[in-house]
Amino acid sequence: MKSSNYTCRIDTDLRTRSNAIFNDLGLTLGTAINIFLRKAVSVGGFPFDVRLENEQKVTGDKKLNSETVEALLEAERIARDPSIPAYSVEDALKELKNEI
Repeated sequence: MKSSNYTCRIDTDLRTRSNAIFNDLGLTLGTAINIFLRKAVSVGGFPFDVRLENEQKVTGDKKLNSETVEALLEAERIARDPSIPAYSVEDALKELKNEI
């Protein structure tokens, strides 16, 4: 197999964070990129869904669809409402296990 070099600009923070993930997986960034490219070739496109939602709200540098924005606002209301009981992580997990 013949190989070639390709140079691209990557946000420093993104590179640092992704390197940490790939290192934990025993991979280099170059290997991870090769895996992505091989998968893209095998499926004939992006190996995951890439699309914009119909409705988007922009928050800082992140785009959120209206359903996500509504959920975040509801979570803020719940967090501020003293009449709604608060659960510890342990209690919440117990509650979830009881419903399964």
